Amino acid sequence: MIRKESKQSRQLSKFKLNSLLEITRAINENLTTEELLERYQKLLREELNIGKILIYKFNDHWETILSSGCNKNTYENISVEKDLLEHKEITFIPSAEKKKLSSFDIIIPVFNNNEPLAYVLIGDIDEEAEGMSPVLKHLHFIQTLSNIIMVAIENIRLFKESLRQEALKKELELASKMQNLLIPDNINLPHNDNMFATGFYHPHYDIGGDYYDCLYLSKNDVGFCIADVSGKGISAALLMANFQANMRGLFTHEIPLESLVTELNERVIRSVQGEKFLTLFVARYNFESHKLEYINAAHNPPVFYSTDSKEIFMPETSCVGIGMLDEIPVIKKGVLKIQEHTKIICYTDGLSELPDENGEEIGTIVIEKYISNKRQVDENIEQIISSQKIPDGNDRMFDDISILGVEFFL
Repeated sequence: MIRKESKQSRQLSKFKLNSLLEITRAINENLTTEELLERYQKLLREELNIGKILIYKFNDHWETILSSGCNKNTYENISVEKDLLEHKEITFIPSAEKKKLSSFDIIIPVFNNNEPLAYVLIGDIDEEAEGMSPVLKHLHFIQTLSNIIMVAIENIRLFKESLRQEALKKELELASKMQNLLIPDNINLPHNDNMFATGFYHPHYDIGGDYYDCLYLSKNDVGFCIADVSGKGISAALLMANFQANMRGLFTHEIPLESLVTELNERVIRSVQGEKFLTLFVARYNFESHKLEYINAAHNPPVFYSTDSKEIFMPETSCVGIGMLDEIPVIKKGVLKIQEHTKIICYTDGLSELPDENGEEIGTIVIEKYISNKRQVDENIEQIISSQKIPDGNDRMFDDISILGVEFFL
């Protein structure tokens, strides 16, 4: 009798060891989640005669990853949160305790870093005519095996997620480089006897929804603009890129600004179908007439400063934002005669809505402070960003920040 039990004990140990070795080899072979689950269920059903196996695993939410030998009616009403989370140890299910779980016999919880990772439910245990069921004999072994399999599957998920994140990171880096190509470099902005232009661009994330530009429209005409797409991130950046292409394709020295804004609105509506919009300040300046015409489509009003008269002027809103309505009902174009040395600082609300130390928006106070002098506009912008510790050192930044400075000489 003792010899027989000793032989059975050796066989049991050999079975467990071989099973663990097989599963370990499978994991080391980098098998897929589906292949690991197939090995797991084959071992439980064919070797231990378990009729039903149901596994819930947490991936962002609880989901069924294996339902072997189970009719969906036997588990479709089970709620992990209500029916399983309370179980911290192996639990035998009394037949009359919970109707939802009555098709199963045992709950095996799997924890990882003290957090519930999975719940294994087994049922239809094959009871032997004599002695204890082999399942009951191997219950802790089944728990160990379940832990190994579930942790391996979780590691597969985390590895795939890390690969996805790395791929996304590289895509964002590429998108950031491409977007930076759409923002004009300061050395390519107009610098001549008539005007000087410069800009500053800092997206809150790798890519953003701000845009500014300044380009020659003819020998005597120059156009400039600044825009801010609603929201941040990839979707805002895609709309910004599309808008930049449309702006450069439509903006000429001949097109009336009202027509330009109307056409831009139609194209944005077609592109995003009302899901996003953008604010825009666009202007055109003629070097001979010194006439500046502009439209402010719900954008933050730029700050104009005349260095001789020391006057500050901020243009009113001309119309609603681009893409807000299918048709813009009224557009009021503004016209100014530049009669003295004038500086203009255009900006997005990432700057004006930046909180100060008291949590209040800085508005245009900082811009007005640093533009009110005869220094060149690029120096003014440097003072603004330095005073606000942009881009490094200001932990209150929450949006893209763009600044376009334009200076007209007479």
